Amino acid sequence: MACRNDISPWVARYAHLVGAGDRVLDLAAGSGRHTRFFADRGLNVLAVDADIGGMMDLAGHPGVELIQTDLEDGSPWPFADEHFAAVVVCNYLHRPTLPRLSGLLTDRAVLIYETFAVGQEEIGRPRNPDFLLRPNELIVTFADALTVIGYEHGLDPGPPRAVRQRLCAVKTPTPVALRG
Repeated sequence: MACRNDISPWVARYAHLVGAGDRVLDLAAGSGRHTRFFADRGLNVLAVDADIGGMMDLAGHPGVELIQTDLEDGSPWPFADEHFAAVVVCNYLHRPTLPRLSGLLTDRAVLIYETFAVGQEEIGRPRNPDFLLRPNELIVTFADALTVIGYEHGLDPGPPRAVRQRLCAVKTPTPVALRG
């Protein structure tokens, strides 16, 4: 299975923090670009999206599980007893899910999150403030439960050009080895 070239550089930068054979949750996986990336690295990936049509070629692939569920329709949280070595979220924001994400992480697990932020409405979609992170929102949300090892907020020249907020955080009280 070949990885697509549209992997988020932010995800790629911190992927080394996820160990071989670990279990990854690709939340709001879309077409499965990060599911493919982590599966190609030998990881077990649970890919979740309201529409899994763009990932159906992954059905039955060893180490990949697809779940179609709408996290915004009021259904019960589908991960009540689940834990992961990594949770990856890109281009998705549903604020009620944010406080639940750190609870999905095992010890020494990593959260890699990236989505649009305030200022994006001046450039393009999304424009609705419900889908735009406020300044420092990811830090404020996760700083008490996780150790932040990377954070950015600003204009990404792209392509595509966008205002983004990015966070990488680890569930551990001890320092993590960084790689440049």
